[in-house]
Amino acid sequence: MTLNLDEKDLEKIVMIGDKVLVKPKNPNLQTNSGLYLPPTAIEKENIQAGYVIKVGPGFPIPAMNDEVESWKVNQETVKYIPLQAKIGDLAVYLSKVGFEVEFKGEKFIILSHSSIVMIVREEDL
Repeated sequence: MTLNLDEKDLEKIVMIGDKVLVKPKNPNLQTNSGLYLPPTAIEKENIQAGYVIKVGPGFPIPAMNDEVESWKVNQETVKYIPLQAKIGDLAVYLSKVGFEVEFKGEKFIILSHSSIVMIVREEDL
């Protein structure tokens, strides 16, 4: 299933919780021996790779409040456990668990952080 978003600014997209927005890396359409693969063969791969574009805040931690005073205004601030994925990382992920989104003619994948199996991070980016 593909969701086509309107022409809006990518900076206005906010990822929620442990979700990660990934731009799929161009797959290698040719084998080592020189044979060209059809797109359907590449889509059936169990693991794919892409670059992390946006990252959610992380896993929410429940607030530990011992004091219960009904007259006080409850102003809990949500705290998060941050995600390991950072913007610019190359993420290797399970291909069957992502949701495909099209934005300005480009395809992106929305993944849960737990579906990422490996990250390649270059420090000089």
